[in-house]
Amino acid sequence: MWKALYIKYKTPLLFSIILSVLYASFAYDLERYDFIKLISIFTALFFLTYKLIQFNHGNFKFLLLVGIVFRLVFISALPNLSQDFYRFIWDGRLIANFINPYLFTPNEYLLNGYNYIAQAETLTREMGSLSVGNFSNYPPINQLIFGVAGLFSKTSILGSIIIFRIIILAADIGILFIGRKILIKIGKDPKHIFWYFLNPFILIELTVNLHFEGVMLFFFLASMYALIKNEWLISAILLGISVSVKLLPLLFLPLLFQWFVNKDKSIDWRKNIFKLSLYYGVVFTTVAITFLPFISQELIQNYSHTIGLWFQKFEFNASVYYLFRWIGYQLVGWNTIATLGKILPIIVLITVLTLAFFRKNTSVKQLFSAMLIGSFCYFSLSTTVHPWYIATPLLLSIFTPYRFAILWSFMVFFSYSAYTIDGFQENYILITLEYGVIFIFAFAEFFPTLKQKMLSQYKHFVHK
Repeated sequence: MWKALYIKYKTPLLFSIILSVLYASFAYDLERYDFIKLISIFTALFFLTYKLIQFNHGNFKFLLLVGIVFRLVFISALPNLSQDFYRFIWDGRLIANFINPYLFTPNEYLLNGYNYIAQAETLTREMGSLSVGNFSNYPPINQLIFGVAGLFSKTSILGSIIIFRIIILAADIGILFIGRKILIKIGKDPKHIFWYFLNPFILIELTVNLHFEGVMLFFFLASMYALIKNEWLISAILLGISVSVKLLPLLFLPLLFQWFVNKDKSIDWRKNIFKLSLYYGVVFTTVAITFLPFISQELIQNYSHTIGLWFQKFEFNASVYYLFRWIGYQLVGWNTIATLGKILPIIVLITVLTLAFFRKNTSVKQLFSAMLIGSFCYFSLSTTVHPWYIATPLLLSIFTPYRFAILWSFMVFFSYSAYTIDGFQENYILITLEYGVIFIFAFAEFFPTLKQKMLSQYKHFVHK
């Protein structure tokens, strides 16, 4: 029996061992500024993962097991591509001491001479000047997760990291099972969910570097599954919880219009509008309830100020925005982010509303496709696109005919070229390569007829 099992699983086991070694090297023996090593290991991980899924697409239990094992490889590793986790631990320890994390910055805490937080100097030094000088921008359910780590690991940074990883692992497993159910329900190959669960991008950005997009996406996907089963009240509550982990799902609310109003035309449209209004009401009520433990006038002022800064002060790995910024320099001679940071979100809103009212979104595939297009537009026009943001379009793409987001989950790692041993300096050639490839691939998928026509004209021109 053992010999038969060995023969059957010899190749996938070999791939799994090699992947585990590469993940260990990435997590424990890599500095962020070593871009050549970073992109080389990541490329190898991507290729080997593709082959692993290809060889074992029908073996759900095996792929589930290796996905968990890969994540356990990182269990004691310090995140090496982001220092945000120091701020997570900081906020969590504030909450564990019944201190509202929204009311003052870490700098203000230190200046006031408070001594509630263990390792306060280490945490504030390591989280970086940008984080230490600003108010927390993490919504309440995210803060609750931080608080759990703060409660059970009051003096150990590694202990908090392990707690975060266990929660993120649980969310990823939840996404795997719910995503598989949705794929089966809509008649798609359930193995496609492994392009989320085993994607090296997901393992590195979420499990290694401790970003909570996976937790947000778990509640979001659970909400969509409940909606598909016509359990709209449960769906609305889950979506509200998802928003309270990360605000991004607010972008998708208008896209539910067609689903409620036009999906069942046997029901009077006014009743459907009323149900949609109730759905929105439950979502916002859920979000409001999660904010209640922290509510104060200062919270509203500080939180809105921090969110505003995100759109009008911060810049990283942008695409269309960088082009507009360059045009602004040519026209007026300075950085126009303050103006563009107000205009670009309006363009995103108009695009999402156009998708909501003029595109048919009454089937599961259509709804997820609209959400994918909306998120693609949002990130294309954003001033800041950190790699872990791409987790959302990646998961959405699994339920659609489009695959450009899988390519994006690879190409986005070129943004790490900005971190060098001498400091931070973005490489605009690599950013152009990153988005050039993504936009071309997305265009070809969104407009296949036009692509074929262009190819035909090109062939005709070449052979003329």
